[in-house]
Amino acid sequence: MAIQATATPLARSVAETDWNALTEELDAYGGALTAPLLDPETCRTVADLYDHPEVFRSTVDMARHRFGSGQYRYFAYELPGLVTELRAALYPRLLPVARTWAARLGRPAPWPDTLEEWLAMCHAAGQVRPTPLLLRYGPGDWNALHRDLYGDLVFPLQVVIGLDVAHEDYTGGEFLLVEQRPRAQSRGMATTLPRGRGFVFTTRDRPVRSVRGWSAAPMRHGVSTVRTGRRHALGIVFHDAE
Repeated sequence: MAIQATATPLARSVAETDWNALTEELDAYGGALTAPLLDPETCRTVADLYDHPEVFRSTVDMARHRFGSGQYRYFAYELPGLVTELRAALYPRLLPVARTWAARLGRPAPWPDTLEEWLAMCHAAGQVRPTPLLLRYGPGDWNALHRDLYGDLVFPLQVVIGLDVAHEDYTGGEFLLVEQRPRAQSRGMATTLPRGRGFVFTTRDRPVRSVRGWSAAPMRHGVSTVRTGRRHALGIVFHDAE
């Protein structure tokens, strides 16, 4: 599938990632960092949106739901322009990985060439609520291991972008991936999110080689306890919710 020409500064930032190298790392670990996507000023602007509740459709208190501690907010449609643009620019870069993984696991690959077509499929299936989100953590906050599954239609990859400077604005708060390995102990990976860079990771599982070919290794993600300061992150999910 040909990637459309990059026209905007944000789309050009997405294109600057070495997507072949990122794909290799995704294949090996289920998660990988992009090149810088957002500059520091844009990161501050996005983080400040958290204090404008009119931009969001709902707020989730993680402690109340026993998801951890802290809050996150789901954006409402229409999404902020930057979030819409990021979603549209990242989708075609991740689509080849999604299709390759589906083929390895012998699964259907229902994802069309454009995000617009994919979201139309989600909405036709009753998944009409937007899923991009903004997360805010303070001292003592954390996010339990989980998967972001909101209906039958699922895109197998998603992206989280750090909006603060680790070790300056906050300490702790590493992004966690835990893989349930076939017939073996689980494997964990902790990543400190650099400000402005995205971390691409699997939504549900990833293919791993086994003696009988390919097997699906379930994976969950979360955030370790923030020790000091305040941590913000922008989450880009490509399927909408029921």
